[in-house]
Amino acid sequence: MSEVNKEDYMKDRKGRLVPIAQVSDYDQAMDTFVREQVATAKAKRDELSKFKQRTFDDCYAWLDLAAEKYGRTRGGAKGNVTFSSFDGSQQITIRVQDSLTYGPEMQVAKDLMDECMMEWSEGANANLVAIIKDAFQVDQEGKLNIYRILSLRRIKIDDERWRKAMDAVAESLLVAVSKTYINFREKDKDGRLINISLDNASI
Repeated sequence: MSEVNKEDYMKDRKGRLVPIAQVSDYDQAMDTFVREQVATAKAKRDELSKFKQRTFDDCYAWLDLAAEKYGRTRGGAKGNVTFSSFDGSQQITIRVQDSLTYGPEMQVAKDLMDECMMEWSEGANANLVAIIKDAFQVDQEGKLNIYRILSLRRIKIDDERWRKAMDAVAESLLVAVSKTYINFREKDKDGRLINISLDNASI
């Protein structure tokens, strides 16, 4: 059996090879148009990725220079920092954001809070009980909202179990992912610093 010359065929959505002669001029033109635009988008994506990495490298080089000026050695890349033009009209900001998760201590904290609420049930502030229960509601993926739980630490309650629960919450926290972002800003005619978006969805 002779080998199929794939240049004479186009693959359809089910992965089947269709002779080009059987594909309408309209579908062929659409295929060419989409492939060209996607290729351009991928090239721009790669260009933007290289630009961001180059800017990160340049910013960290400036941090090294600043450390050297004072006879110091820069530590790790972690931390927020802003670079500004002389007149303050333009800025580059590097921002580090940690994504938090939790360890088994969180379950201990919940058990302690449940004990408190059961004991308080008759004389407890209904709003307080609702806030605590809401903090431990899971989302559609079955995950807890760490920041809602952390907000409970602002509530001051004179109960040893509550204090232990808050300690358990603090000890349960783990950094799952640490992401670094770069942001460019420029002052508008009113003197407000406005983001220079690199996200095609907001351009």
